[in-house]
Amino acid sequence: MKSAVETLNPTRVRLTVEVPFEELKDSLDAAYKKINQQVTVKGFRKGKIPARVIDQRFGRGAVLEEAVNDALPKFYTEAVNEAELNVLGQPEVDITELKDNETLNFTAEVDVRPTIEIPDYSGIEVEVDAVEVSDEDVDKAVEELRARFASTSPVERAAEDGDVVTIDLEAKVDGEVLEDGVAKDVSYTIGSGELLEGIDDAVKGLEAGGEATFTSELKGGSAAGKESEVTVKVTQVAKRELPELDDDFAQLASEFDTLDELKADSRKRLENMKQFDQATQAQERVLEKLLELVEVPVPEKLLADEIQTRKHNLVNHQLGQMGLDLAKYLEIQGKTEEEFDAETKEQAEKGIKTQFVLDELVNKEKLNVNQEELTEHLMRRAQSSGMSPDQFAQAVVEGGQVPMLVGEVARGKALAVVVEAATVKDTKGEVIDLSDGDEEETDESATAEADAPAASGEDKTEA
Repeated sequence: MKSAVETLNPTRVRLTVEVPFEELKDSLDAAYKKINQQVTVKGFRKGKIPARVIDQRFGRGAVLEEAVNDALPKFYTEAVNEAELNVLGQPEVDITELKDNETLNFTAEVDVRPTIEIPDYSGIEVEVDAVEVSDEDVDKAVEELRARFASTSPVERAAEDGDVVTIDLEAKVDGEVLEDGVAKDVSYTIGSGELLEGIDDAVKGLEAGGEATFTSELKGGSAAGKESEVTVKVTQVAKRELPELDDDFAQLASEFDTLDELKADSRKRLENMKQFDQATQAQERVLEKLLELVEVPVPEKLLADEIQTRKHNLVNHQLGQMGLDLAKYLEIQGKTEEEFDAETKEQAEKGIKTQFVLDELVNKEKLNVNQEELTEHLMRRAQSSGMSPDQFAQAVVEGGQVPMLVGEVARGKALAVVVEAATVKDTKGEVIDLSDGDEEETDESATAEADAPAASGEDKTEA
């Protein structure tokens, strides 16, 4: 077999392959064997039909077609390996010449990873938000904790802001009560915004036994997005009573003995959260700067596939679970379809570029992923997916997704290397040291957009 490579553009090549006919022998034998098992010829036992009889009865062309279909993936893979190509996706194969007992010639056009030069990134500088926790932040956190320990007691008066009301709901669309539009004994805190728009105004001022009707757009269910006439009946009004902010509350709500200790712990927790946010912000901004330094051509077909994947996931998974379609989603977001398409393209292009650059960094810095790092990453992914680690691991193995997880960890480590080399200052001008940061933050945040299946870069050998 002989092969040659022609570069069509920075992300696409054409392979020209010439195969001597004798190299098709194994595939021809397999073709005759397969046809033998599929056909019946009078006078011959099944599976024992001579090749010349198969040629006479069914045509040599059928045998050649079967043999070529069997052989093409192998010859294509050999040509890819010989040229040391890093191919992306499926090739477009064209058989240019097939002469019986002489030769098989074909071409294969396929996208390839572009050659990327990683420049010196040690001069990257970014600014992030300073870590500041005010007394007001601490008070708010303590108040939120306090609200979780609130008690309620029924009152015989009209409902007010902050009260907890028990209500029955009935929703109608076009005068018809919806099958899933009736709910009984729903507990609702007035002012929480957790139910339908307009319900606060409807129930305020009502006593137990009172009812009101209002119009609201349904958020979910069979008539999601439609205007509905909703009747609400109040069956009980209860007043929320907050515990006193004192040492007794601290002992009730935490492991601390005093309110001061509880507040100090709340401050520390808020600082840790803001430090995590600061680290994530640093990673995102360093990545932005890195992408600005690198010229990354993006394969057109890969980009188109990635855009389609993102739209499919949004429409069929995320919006589908919320009972919305794309048109309603765009209306809520205040975007036109053209604006949505442009944003999706921009995000997809950035995701592909991010993966290409970080993968190149993995190679340049010779970064490896050990079993412990992979296990830790798998545990985090399992937690975010709502599956047990064992279930998630089984799904990953059965789906052949282990290389994808390894790639995610490696890209996280690559970005961590760049962040460590960069100069990160907060808005106060203080230099932030992120060298001791946990790399698990990196591969879960800024590199998430690069973990797209269309940009996985796995070699495909099917022709």
